[in-house]
Amino acid sequence: MTASAYEDTLAYLTGLEVSAGWDLKLERMRAALERRGHPEARFPAIHVAGTNGKGSAAAMLDAVLVASGYRTGLYTSPHLVDFTERIRAGGRTIPRARVVELVGELRADLEAARIPLTHFEFATLLACEWFARIGVDIGVIEVGLGGRLDATNLVRPMVTAITSIALDHEEYLGTDLGSIAAEKAGIAKPGVPLVIGRLPAEAEAVVAARADAVGAPIVRAGIDGVLADTADGLAFRGPHGVRWEGLRLALGGAFQRDNAAVALTALALAGAAFPCPPAAVRAGLAAVRWPGRLAVLGRSPLIVADGALPSIMGGRRVTLVFAVMADKAWPAMLETLGRHVARAIVTRVGRRGLDPERAAERLAGRLPVEAVAEPDVALRAALADAGPGDAILVTGSLFLVGAAYELIGGGQALFEAWQAPGAGATEPRP
Repeated sequence: MTASAYEDTLAYLTGLEVSAGWDLKLERMRAALERRGHPEARFPAIHVAGTNGKGSAAAMLDAVLVASGYRTGLYTSPHLVDFTERIRAGGRTIPRARVVELVGELRADLEAARIPLTHFEFATLLACEWFARIGVDIGVIEVGLGGRLDATNLVRPMVTAITSIALDHEEYLGTDLGSIAAEKAGIAKPGVPLVIGRLPAEAEAVVAARADAVGAPIVRAGIDGVLADTADGLAFRGPHGVRWEGLRLALGGAFQRDNAAVALTALALAGAAFPCPPAAVRAGLAAVRWPGRLAVLGRSPLIVADGALPSIMGGRRVTLVFAVMADKAWPAMLETLGRHVARAIVTRVGRRGLDPERAAERLAGRLPVEAVAEPDVALRAALADAGPGDAILVTGSLFLVGAAYELIGGGQALFEAWQAPGAGATEPRP
């Protein structure tokens, strides 16, 4: 495989994003999966939705299952630097050569059948096809957007989970918590346990009603699955009498405890088919990698990159570098961030990115702010102005975090971060 072949493949996939964007419906995906002989039916899955935390929870699930000896398929989005980050098996990214090969095959077949897919639908199909071919034991599948009409909602879950619900993607999911909760609750399936994290009361009521309507038992992380401090780290008590002790989380941030509680509750529920020994649970949580979430990319000045909103800067003078998708709840994000930074540089990433001038107007008069069109230029400007005792916070969008990884670490640090120690092979089983 040549580098140009991979670049051509990515150009094709990017073209799907430009031409179709997000178009939430299941008819195309259902037709494509049927055309391909239902690869999604060849492995059970844990299906994870949520406004925040779903990627972290999926990474924890995957890490523990890998440490337990299972061959897992992990599908998440978006990627930070390279498309292959979205699709991993046994802790390692899909080889670029397989991406080229499978995209070519799928493209020819779907075009012959006149089944047009969006970018996310095609990526989801690609993941299902590869997981089926290499024979994964179980898939950990993160929802892309919402849940009810998301392309991943045709997988065959043994457990589903919703980590959190907040205002997000209102253009697609609705402008209030109840509407958003209804979309995310759409992943509930008859007879399949649904784990929920700490949800606002309004959202939880909607989720519970949907689960009851379809016959999905609700299991509450924090109540039915409890993660608590002990003298020897964290201890988890969950469904079916599960107890795991001496746990430590590799992912920083107090919010990750809630994500871990959701993940561990889901693992306890899946334990009849996929038991996880205590030693594997400890090893998996201690080794989990999820780049771009409270990632420290530099120390002098301190450079923290996160797709959400970290608050670990101490008393340093903080420069904010910010970009976000236009359909996110960005005014609230800027309201929170503006109270903790000395200056801001706002930029744009992606086709759906917010115009940086709009973000700059929101902060104008409160602190020095500059709108910069190109993310790499914005990041360089922040670095040029920061002293050794200062801090730079790169946040808002994971695409911006990916740009920071490329600029500061050349992408190599991110590549290494995705490769789990002792990860399994990614070629088909004999």
